[in-house]
Amino acid sequence: MATFAVMISFGDFAKRDEVRPTHRVFLKEQYDAGRLVESGPFVDDTGALLIYQGESEEAVRALLAQDPYFLNEGVVASVVVKEWNLVFPHKGAAPSS
Repeated sequence: MATFAVMISFGDFAKRDEVRPTHRVFLKEQYDAGRLVESGPFVDDTGALLIYQGESEEAVRALLAQDPYFLNEGVVASVVVKEWNLVFPHKGAAPSS
């Protein structure tokens, strides 16, 4: 299983705010299933970072296509998916908010 960093930037902020509750339900389902490792918006709220585990970039992109942010046109302005070489694993820090 590979690890992927997904960086998104937001487009339509009003639509993003409207869709955010269902997006977070989706993310919780992915987290509970072990596919999502960590996620959260950037402090300036212009985008977000999601860390996924998947068989391939194509598999992660197929998963993203089911995310309410991606299902609602205009919410995501851009997305970058990169396979990530994890060197120092997470020790379980508490979320900031």
